[in-house]
Amino acid sequence: MTSIQHSSPALVPSETAPGLRHLPLPLFAVPMGLGGLAMTWREASVMLGAPAVIGEGLMLATGVFWCIIFIGHALRVLRHPEALVSDLKHPIRSAFAGGLSIGLMIIAGGFLPYSFDLAAVIWGVAVAIHLTIGAYIVRGLLVSPREAATLTPPLLLPLVGNVLAPVIGAKLGFITVSWMLFGLGALLWVIVQPLILYRISTGPILPAKMWPTLVILLAPPAVGSLALALLTDGFGPGPLAIYGYAVLVAAVMLLMMSKFRSVPFAMSWWGYTFPSAAFVTASMKAAHAHPFPLMEPALWLLVAFITVVVTLVFAATLKAFFAGHLFLPE
Repeated sequence: MTSIQHSSPALVPSETAPGLRHLPLPLFAVPMGLGGLAMTWREASVMLGAPAVIGEGLMLATGVFWCIIFIGHALRVLRHPEALVSDLKHPIRSAFAGGLSIGLMIIAGGFLPYSFDLAAVIWGVAVAIHLTIGAYIVRGLLVSPREAATLTPPLLLPLVGNVLAPVIGAKLGFITVSWMLFGLGALLWVIVQPLILYRISTGPILPAKMWPTLVILLAPPAVGSLALALLTDGFGPGPLAIYGYAVLVAAVMLLMMSKFRSVPFAMSWWGYTFPSAAFVTASMKAAHAHPFPLMEPALWLLVAFITVVVTLVFAATLKAFFAGHLFLPE
């Protein structure tokens, strides 16, 4: 009887609780990045004749990692509800909750070729969650005004992420709702992004660890051009105008490469992935509608670039996980 009493605490290792308590909310950026790359390779299979199995394999990995991370956070809620509440009240970390629903939207797109009904259900759930998170963030901005220093690019995730919904919703036939979501995301983009740019340009300077999140500024125009192209049945003047802005932002980000390379690994590195993948996908769509000389080699170069970026970030994340550096207090 004594031995049973002494052995029971070993069923739950003492290290488990602290690690789970500090499970990063930004981990939901992992399936976002993998899903963005999956969408790129799916488009490459159509545009460039790339092996379809690569895109499908990446989409499967997206679903697997989303489920693992979701289960981890569900356990965190059960064991350490105060930790999640703290994240949701945090002026910067709370924005990463939008990654949960954005990842689910991408998964809905992953199911689209295989089960229309299942894709529609997942998409509907994802949109409902995303709108709820967005409403919570806006409420927080109104009830508890924040300092200008906390206006950072991740704030675009739960607010402007609505522009991603039509990329899948239009294919599912939800045109009216998709237009509404696109309008919501586009208007919030027009309102929120200038505030973020003003805060960044006037200071205080972003901490070095936050620099990779600047690439999130590329996501709204890249995804927005894709969404508008689907809603208007072609890469016409509207999508091209938005894509042109995405090209400018992408050029600025490339000019900042030396700064990005100086940033030690943090979960913010995943900020490089989804926006860049969305830009490559938009570039393929734009090139398909408006071909140019040496188009195919240029597009392959973009696909290779984003594949290397996601691979390096994923490898760095695995290294941090196995070294025990991933689940640490912020």
